[in-house]
Amino acid sequence: MTHDGGLRLHMQRVLRAPRPVVFRALTEPQELAKWWGPDGFTTPSVESDLRPGGGYRIAMQPPEGDLFYLVGEFHEVDSPERLSYTFRWEDPDPEDRETVVTLSLRDAGGTSTELVFTQGDFATERRQALHEEGWTQSFDKLEQLVSLAASA
Repeated sequence: MTHDGGLRLHMQRVLRAPRPVVFRALTEPQELAKWWGPDGFTTPSVESDLRPGGGYRIAMQPPEGDLFYLVGEFHEVDSPERLSYTFRWEDPDPEDRETVVTLSLRDAGGTSTELVFTQGDFATERRQALHEEGWTQSFDKLEQLVSLAASA
């Protein structure tokens, strides 16, 4: 998981849905709110100006504790192939720093899509592991959501 001396995440998944369905789930606020966040978290609001240079703000509610926010700016928006944006917490933990998330979508035969995800560079292995757990759980929910949408 290291790249150029930095701590990075790299994940790949094959989702049983066509790229436009997956891209919509990654970018439309009402769809994003259905799968975003680790298990037990809810997403009460998603604000998004989906264009290069546009910003976003996602409210996250843990099962216990106070509401907090994730914010960033879109670098690339290339539907249905690629999405890239900065990722930072409002009121970050001292171990946090702004990272860059990149999601690439490739046809995986039939009506499936390969999702390739990267994020980095993280300040500490502990923060990298926390994000890996959160993204894994989020992508599990995304996989269920797009599979249902594709079969409907």
